[in-house]
Amino acid sequence: MHTGAYSDFKNNLLDQASELRARIRSGDHTAPTSGQANSLLQGNVVILPSEWAGDFLLYCQNNPVACPLIGMSQPGDPALPDLGHDLDIRTDVPEYQVFRNGERAEKVTDLKSLWQDDLVTFVLGCSFSFEDALIRAGLSVRNVDEGRNVSMFRSNIATRPAGRFSGNMVVSMRPFNGADAIRAIQITTRLPKAHGAPVHIGDPALIGIQDVNQPDFGDPVTIRPGELPLFWACGVTPQLALENARLPFAITHVPGKMLLTERLNEELAVL
Repeated sequence: MHTGAYSDFKNNLLDQASELRARIRSGDHTAPTSGQANSLLQGNVVILPSEWAGDFLLYCQNNPVACPLIGMSQPGDPALPDLGHDLDIRTDVPEYQVFRNGERAEKVTDLKSLWQDDLVTFVLGCSFSFEDALIRAGLSVRNVDEGRNVSMFRSNIATRPAGRFSGNMVVSMRPFNGADAIRAIQITTRLPKAHGAPVHIGDPALIGIQDVNQPDFGDPVTIRPGELPLFWACGVTPQLALENARLPFAITHVPGKMLLTERLNEELAVL
């Protein structure tokens, strides 16, 4: 793309992102962010006290497919300048999940009253970023087509523990016919910071999923005759690790309601 055209393209995307973030900050947008501001990197969010940040960083490093780290804040700082010039983690996620002693205690639309000076924010890559790449390649992404949140499942695939953090992987599912499934694998392999290639293809029972029409998080989507379900590692995985760690206090995004950054998906792609 010509330099001038690329600059115009990115500026247009940033205008879209700024508009959507303003709606999120005001509480006007509390819906899932799949299909929003295409081509911009979306992120899963984990916020926890600094005394646990070292162990969680190691957990991400131990599990780069499920927890691809794309950003980390200084303790107490709500800004993430590498991901957005005016980004404020206290207000810029459509809905937050608050954990207390490992339990999902409440959901809130901003963190102003909950913010603490020792909180560290981690931002992890998200499969919504590769959905954009799939769509631009001409593939049909079912949850986007049907206007639904993506289907997410607890699996029996173990993650590698770190300190108090451990648990099985959460996976997201999208169905494709055989030819499109191969293309989807090729495309997502180029995006390791958005979970990369699928971790499983085909029979859900082999990874501990009893009913592919009953997701643990998100919404069910139509699977047509002859289609294969493809399963990708999912950034909800740390939420299970938080449940198991039973930290006194932690915050995440609500599944499907992501942080919209000002980075292009292609900036993190590999050849």
